[in-house]
Amino acid sequence: MKVVHTIDELRDQLRGQLNISFVPTMGNLHEGHLALMKLARQHGDPVVASIFVNRLQFGPNEDFDRYPRTLAADIEKLERDRNVYVLFAPDEREMYPEPQSYRIQGPPDLGDILEGEFRPGFFNGVSTVVMKLFACVQPRVAVFGKKDYQQLMVVRAMCRQFRLPIDVLAHETVRDTDGLALSSRNVYLTPEERSEAPRLYRALNDVARRVSDGEHDLQRLEAEAMAGLEHHGWQVDYFSVRRQRDLKLPTPDEVAAGEPLVVLAAARLGATRLIDNLEIMR
Repeated sequence: MKVVHTIDELRDQLRGQLNISFVPTMGNLHEGHLALMKLARQHGDPVVASIFVNRLQFGPNEDFDRYPRTLAADIEKLERDRNVYVLFAPDEREMYPEPQSYRIQGPPDLGDILEGEFRPGFFNGVSTVVMKLFACVQPRVAVFGKKDYQQLMVVRAMCRQFRLPIDVLAHETVRDTDGLALSSRNVYLTPEERSEAPRLYRALNDVARRVSDGEHDLQRLEAEAMAGLEHHGWQVDYFSVRRQRDLKLPTPDEVAAGEPLVVLAAARLGATRLIDNLEIMR
């Protein structure tokens, strides 16, 4: 595996390649990331991964400074995994040599709801860095995980509207044996919080099952799920059933007619904010 730190080095390594698969990450890699890279390998060659903690997508009171940075360990994992040909690991000066005054402004109907409501500007920061990474790598395929469901939809919409020749593939959420979605931020959890954390996935499962079984009062189901989490010490930002195709609220007629739905949630456990989702099978 080649490890490069500048855009010029990256382009030298990729010159003439027409079938590149790309997995952008912020590092502190876990099995979920490695699963994305395995999928990328199945759809293109060479596989490029990036590790870059993107300041633009962090709010002023978020965890940019303490976000886990484990580049040496990440390189060891990728070397053992042997799915990545080039790792692009730039620093801030390389990615943003001058203030990033040009930004990708996402559509409010997708970018300002759910995560966008609680993290204003988040998806603009994500879209801007992803567009910049796409320009550097020029992939034919890019792979994202479904754990960040809304992010996946934002990136797909950006590629569609800008007519980027990139297939954006989705990998199912990778979970620990107790159901907790793998996340780099799980390292923030105390042992007691880690034992409690799977409750979020259980709440999603319960709502998904009840909708599948024919319960259509979504507001009541959402309120019950939020109350259950709050009873166990969670601070819930949102817990919401949405249409899979655009994350809008479904109408009662759509629910009754079997519209494909997804339930999404974000909640804090102690100082750690966790997000998760589950597509509802009907």
